[in-house]
Parts: sequence; C-alpha cells; structure tokens
Amino acid sequence: MHRRWTDVALTAVAPTTWGTTYLVTAELLPADRPLWSGAYRALPAGLLLLALTRHRPHGAWWWRAALLGALNIGAFFPLLFVAAYRLPGGTAAVLGATQPLLVVALTVAALGTRPGRPALLAALAAPLGVALVVLRPGAGLDLLGVAAGLAGTAAMATGLVLTRRWGRPAGVGTLTATSWQLVAGGLLILPVAAAVEGAPPAPDRPALLGYAWLGLVGTALAYALWFRGAARLPVTRVSVLGALSPLTAAALGWLVLGQALSPLQLVGFAVAVAAMVLGQLPGRPRPGEPSNRLTPAAPGSGSAAETAPTSPGADRPASVAEASRPALSRRADGASPAPRRPDPAAPPAATRPRRRAAA
Repeated sequence: MHRRWTDVALTAVAPTTWGTTYLVTAELLPADRPLWSGAYRALPAGLLLLALTRHRPHGAWWWRAALLGALNIGAFFPLLFVAAYRLPGGTAAVLGATQPLLVVALTVAALGTRPGRPALLAALAAPLGVALVVLRPGAGLDLLGVAAGLAGTAAMATGLVLTRRWGRPAGVGTLTATSWQLVAGGLLILPVAAAVEGAPPAPDRPALLGYAWLGLVGTALAYALWFRGAARLPVTRVSVLGALSPLTAAALGWLVLGQALSPLQLVGFAVAVAAMVLGQLPGRPRPGEPSNRLTPAAPGSGSAAETAPTSPGADRPASVAEASRPALSRRADGASPAPRRPDPAAPPAATRPRRRAAA
C-alpha cells in the first residue's frame, strides 16, 4: 500500500511541473514560435539524458522508440504550444483534461482491460472539475486551437497506452527509454519547425531561463517520472493525474499573477482533486473472478509478489515452497479442496498396538 502511494506521488510530480508551461510560455518565451519552442524543450533534454545513459535502442525498439517519441513528444509538444498560443489557458486545459476518457477507451481496445468503476467515475469527474476551475464566460473557441488541443490529447493518450503495452527492453532503465523518445520527438519537430516558422529565434535571457526550466524539469525529470508511473501503475490511474496540470496553472495564476479564485472555482478544485484520489482506488473484483494471491493477475494490475510466474504445462505454483503444499494449489482456482488421502506407507491406526505388542 505504501509503495503504491509513493508511486502515485512521484508520478504526480510530472503533471504538476507541466502546469507551469502556461505561465512560462506567456511570460518568458517568444510569441508565435510554438514549433521551435517544442524543439528547444525536447531535443536538448533528450541528448543530455542520452549522454548520461549511453545506451542505444536495438532491434524493434528503433521503430517503437520513434513511434512513442512521435506520439508523446513530436506531435504532442507542437500541438500543445499551438493550443496554448491560440486558446485561453482554461479552454486548452479542459481539452487536455479529457485524456482519461480516451485512455479508458484505448485501454479496452489495446490492452483488453476493463477499467473498474472508480476509474470510470474519475475519468468523468476530472474534466468537470477542471472546467469549473479554468473556464470563463465568453472564452473564445478558435477552431484551429481546439483541433490542436484535441489532437495533442489523443496523441498523448495513445503514447501512454502503448508505453504500458510495450514496457521497456530488458536491462533498460527509465532514463534511457525517456532519452530515446525525447531525441526521436525532437528530431521530428526540427524539419517541421524550419519549414513552417523559418529560422530558429535567438533566445534572450528570459527565454533561456524558460527553456532551461521546461527542458530540465518540465521535460527530462517530468517525463522520466511519468513513464516510470506508466510502467508501475494502471494507465487509467496515471492519466487521471493529468488534471494536476491545469490545477497547477490556475494556482500559479492566483499566486504569481494575482488572479482571483471564485467559490465556483474552489468547488472545481475539490471535484478534480476528489476525482484524482478516487481514480487511484482499486476497483472491486467482478463476480466470478477469483481474488486469490496465487492466481496470476493481469499485467500491471498488481505487485510482483501477486503475479509470480507459474511452471509451464500446469497450474501448479512455481516456487518449491508452494509445490510442497498440493492442497493449497488445488484451492487456488476457487474449487473445493480434495479430501485428504491416507498415506499408503503408514499402517492403519488399529494395527499399531498389535505391532508394538509383537515387538
């Protein structure tokens, strides 16, 4: 239990740092350069991690890393910046908060896993809470900005589900896998940025500070923790934590920019936080599904102790200690235990006194 909530807390650091993107973009970065902003954010951070880890992909992981980098970085970053530039921060945040709903659908389609009732309720409640916090009356709806926000959310949701489905190669750590995606995504952004926005802008001192924060903390650290959480927690629980990003943006607007928070916004905060907590709760097992510790669980649904591998060709437990308890292994599938058979090597109880007398 303690370990699971530690994983949740570390994963939550990622969307919390992403929530600073809106403030940094508006206050420090050059205007109307979303593609170059995405490239400056991803590629230096990826090259730094790659230099530290010094491990290249092999085999199928060349194209897998390229695809994941395209979804999580190469497509998501430019679309995020386009939405941030063309939409009010609240509208863009609500579009991003719909990611848990997409993850629920993709989890059923790609992983064959039906999320529990808490995950479904959290996926519905989180966007509602975010909308109460960030939407304003008369907020503009630029069609290109809305399309960019929805496409970026879909790309990130798909990348999250595929990250869980494929995992990582044996012996490869989180930082290494993160570096592959950041480098691949950054390289994909470069030609598009040059074709659409021309020469890269020369950053001034505030822009350098903004890129350094977004690159080192908001990208290298945040994505490493996000992918770590995707490998340890169900993706529905991970995705609902994304609501922390717009909540952080609203909180920073109140703390740094002096923006007021109405009672309705505070209610939205409470709804979104409650949804995130609800999303971390395990669902009840469905009728007819065994909940015994010896039953192998679905990937990602439990700890390693609960999903110990079984020996091939039988449903006997693999460990020697469990193999020595046949009655327990027979009860692992929920069936009634077989009656205990007497040991044929042991003499009947009625003959024992006679044997002692004969002796």
